Amino acid sequence: MAEPRLVLASGSPRRADLLARLGLDPEIRPAAVDETPLAGEPPLELVVRLADAKARAVQHPTADEVVLAADTIVVLDDQALGKPRDDAEAAAMLRRLSGRTHEVLTALAVHRGARHHRTTVTTQVRFRALTDTEVAWYLATGEPRDKAGAYALQGAGAALVDHLYGSDTNVIGLPLAATVQLLRRAGLDVLTPPEI
Repeated sequence: MAEPRLVLASGSPRRADLLARLGLDPEIRPAAVDETPLAGEPPLELVVRLADAKARAVQHPTADEVVLAADTIVVLDDQALGKPRDDAEAAAMLRRLSGRTHEVLTALAVHRGARHHRTTVTTQVRFRALTDTEVAWYLATGEPRDKAGAYALQGAGAALVDHLYGSDTNVIGLPLAATVQLLRRAGLDVLTPPEI
């Protein structure tokens, strides 16, 4: 019996690169979903709702495929920090994160037909105390512009992080250990050597 096709409901090159580390080459099918939080919606409920919505948005009801969707947010003081609108907002986020510990939450949703599997992963990240010069330097790299919380662990943003407790790939946008578990539950054969 043929393996089901893996579909990644995201246009994120970071997520595709992380799956490539596992030897997976998914079909890229970005989901067009309104990511605006609902009034009073807690961060955890937000990421779970959005990951599920992304998976549903791209799933073909008749195809044998495993759809993987994820949503990642940065949370500080119980408030979700999304992608900054401009450099001024990015600088404000970085100053708030400076010298403090925040959480990165990722919700994963895997849909195969009528079967839906979900999980969430939390990583704690502590920033060094940043100087204004360091904030200006990091803004000049351009990295903060399209990143939740205005930083990228996989890039120059790693220089801002003092400690990390949990999955580093979660902070990048796709916790690989949890992803493998969900894909296996959906019947996808992952982390096995090729047949000779």
